[in-house]
Amino acid sequence: MKAAMRRLAFVLATVLTVAIGLSPLAAVAVDDPSEMLPDARQEARAQAIGSQLRCLVCQNESIEDSSAGLARDLRHVVREHVAKGESDRQIMDWMVGRYGNFIRLSPPLTAGTVLLWVMPVLALLVGGLVAFLSFRRTRGSGPAPLSDDERTRLTDLT
Repeated sequence: MKAAMRRLAFVLATVLTVAIGLSPLAAVAVDDPSEMLPDARQEARAQAIGSQLRCLVCQNESIEDSSAGLARDLRHVVREHVAKGESDRQIMDWMVGRYGNFIRLSPPLTAGTVLLWVMPVLALLVGGLVAFLSFRRTRGSGPAPLSDDERTRLTDLT
């Protein structure tokens, strides 16, 4: 009897440990179950789209992971568009048109983003070149040679 109770306690502890360990994997910030779409495929699409959109309040979380009020509103908008039957691209284009590329967690490679990545490197290169040229200019040229008057004055002083 005691062995059976121990085994049951062990099994229950194991099940609880696994359930608690796996619960963050299924965590979604949907505050109210009524927010979710009744069709499981549409809900999965809405979550996939929402995971690509940045919460404008938290900024480093997707709207699916954030519990901010604005993220809740954006999740609702995404689900409305999915329910209307719009494509993923149409929904993303609508969001970008409304909030700019900042709404994307992974913005597309454009001239502006390339410039953002290249400017620090260019600044370092230009700064290094200026430092090199100014150091070379001061190191390479010594003082001007003394004129005859200056030499005579120097010998008079010593």
